[in-house]
Amino acid sequence: MRKKVIAGNWKMNKSPAEVEAFMKEFPKLVENTKNEVILCVPFVDVALALELAKDTNIKIGVQNMHFKDSGAYTGEVSPKMLEDIGVDYVIIGHSERREYFNETDDSVNQKLKAAFSHHLNPILCVGETLEQRENGITKEWIVDQVKKALADITAEQVEKLIIAYEPIWAIGTGKTATAEEANEAIHWIREEIGSLYGEEVAQKIILQYGGSVKSSNANELFSMPDIDGGLVGGASLEAVEFSKIVNYDK
Repeated sequence: MRKKVIAGNWKMNKSPAEVEAFMKEFPKLVENTKNEVILCVPFVDVALALELAKDTNIKIGVQNMHFKDSGAYTGEVSPKMLEDIGVDYVIIGHSERREYFNETDDSVNQKLKAAFSHHLNPILCVGETLEQRENGITKEWIVDQVKKALADITAEQVEKLIIAYEPIWAIGTGKTATAEEANEAIHWIREEIGSLYGEEVAQKIILQYGGSVKSSNANELFSMPDIDGGLVGGASLEAVEFSKIVNYDK
């Protein structure tokens, strides 16, 4: 049976002082969960978050990285740097990166390869706009994103990958796909993984839902057969609220 993996994406929020306050409260609230807990923090908070997460069940990730190990890329952070300081996870291809920073399917693919080469666990984001959903091309769109992202990625690597389905129209809007809608889209992703890599890999890969996840809907969403947890935005900024999502099954 697949484990549940629940990751918080803090986006551009929390100063180091705010991280310290959060981590004084949060670890004890989730210390008895059976679910995997991840905090994806801004780069300025990484070193402190790693230190404060020692001796807890919380893994630390980041929200982006470059695909090169080094070079003249002002303002960027490399996978080698992240590996060296002990980062566990990296979000790749979030819709906000695609929309605001011109991420493409090709750059997403390059970042996945770089992450795996440096023993980082990627959380790959895919999802459709409201217009695409209304035009009936959700399946076609997200399957195409998955195929392009995974070009030349091996089955062994895919087994370590997390894919987060995030309908863009539900991110930060308060709107949430119904549990049935979310599970249907995630099932399409699992089917595509099966087509590309075989059913055994498809049944191992962790597929999350993201898009206005909160404590009031977490149980319904995470209880669906194909949903293996969530990538949580705004609700992960509050220690008590996020702990309720992590502990949805208690």
